[in-house]
Amino acid sequence: MNKQKLLNQVQIRLQQTLEAATEAALRAYNTATDDENIAENQYDTLALEASYLAHGQAQRVEECKADITAFQVLQANLPKAFDTVLLGHIVTLADEDDNVRFVFLGPSSGGLVVTFDQYSVTIVTPTSPFGDALIGREIGEEVDVHIGDKVTWYEVMAIN
Repeated sequence: MNKQKLLNQVQIRLQQTLEAATEAALRAYNTATDDENIAENQYDTLALEASYLAHGQAQRVEECKADITAFQVLQANLPKAFDTVLLGHIVTLADEDDNVRFVFLGPSSGGLVVTFDQYSVTIVTPTSPFGDALIGREIGEEVDVHIGDKVTWYEVMAIN
């Protein structure tokens, strides 16, 4: 699996997310500052609610920018060794039923699924239960992932 292609796909998806968040922030700002939303009495909270939304959308834009930067830094510093799972590795896993799953240990954007070359790759972060269970594992090792009450077992098949 070509890691550069994967990282390019991730960057495209993150850029699309940033553009959508920026548009939403602009719409929220315009709503918050619209003259029609001036409070008519003490119980009219539309403008206040719109300003909270605008603030939240602005924070989302900053998070998206930080995600893009984190992946750019990672792309410049990809690990060279493939003996243990580290940040920046694509990990091929097999569950108890021999279903194969691909995960990419990334710095952010956990849960994002990128599909390319007929593969579906899920990004997990080191701070997630899944990412935490993978860090430092070697090929052939079993990984038990605890999410809530559920435990799922995987075997590390490959590290790229």
